Amino acid sequence: MSGTDDLLVEPERLAAELESADPPTVLDIRWRLTGPPGRDDYAVGHLPGAVFVDLDTELCGAPGAAGRHPLPDPAALQAALRAAGVRAGHPVVVYDGGDGMAAARAWWTLRWAGHEPVRVLHGGYPAWTAAGLPVGADVPAPVPGDVRVRPGALPVLDAGEAARLAAAQGAVLIDVRAAPRYRGETEPIDPVAGHVPGAVNVPASEYVTNGRFPAAEALRDRFVTVGVAEGTAVGAYCGSGVTAAQAVLALHLAGRPDAALYVGSWSNWVADPERPVATGA
Repeated sequence: MSGTDDLLVEPERLAAELESADPPTVLDIRWRLTGPPGRDDYAVGHLPGAVFVDLDTELCGAPGAAGRHPLPDPAALQAALRAAGVRAGHPVVVYDGGDGMAAARAWWTLRWAGHEPVRVLHGGYPAWTAAGLPVGADVPAPVPGDVRVRPGALPVLDAGEAARLAAAQGAVLIDVRAAPRYRGETEPIDPVAGHVPGAVNVPASEYVTNGRFPAAEALRDRFVTVGVAEGTAVGAYCGSGVTAAQAVLALHLAGRPDAALYVGSWSNWVADPERPVATGA
């Protein structure tokens, strides 16, 4: 399979896989930053056999100085994934409400935890329903899985490493927030506006639309414009490490599986008033 096939799955193909003798495990990761809870959407309707997993409480740690969506405790993550039926070495498909952010963070978290066979439903739940594929409201009772969480399978940046990456020659730290937030003109969530000094801005809207990615060549071309070339060290951050996980997925699609995620992102950066803040373009 191509790299894209290993990372994304189209609705029709997933529907066929769900009819097979050994279908993938499907996780519903619908989530909104300001609510209402995604579990409410799941209760109304979801993909056949899908299990709801909460991004905030099961895939991330408790918010605090480490950020609003820090890394989860490995033991707690393993328990949550096993309860959802995730099995060692068995394929997983994750989906969300359509923007692709929560699904990408779930994809990243499973990959970081050492579970490699995981794909994102391209376009999420809206793409599934637009294709006329079946949904249901029955809540499955999955057989507990046996997945083992082994943290560190994908690269992670802390604040110091993010600062060094942003300042280094031959390296790029990408801020994927909207341009006004990057420039420090507005900050609707965190207490300080601006960006990590030296970071470059590539808003998520420039490389993903309604949870769907362009071709790998188009992604490579966009990232090249900010200096991401072969051999260039690259990392990404956002407000709290959710949208930036989608950027890491985009970089994987563009052929950069070494892209690092600053998980704490801006919410962690500004937790320390001693860290410098840049504004403007």
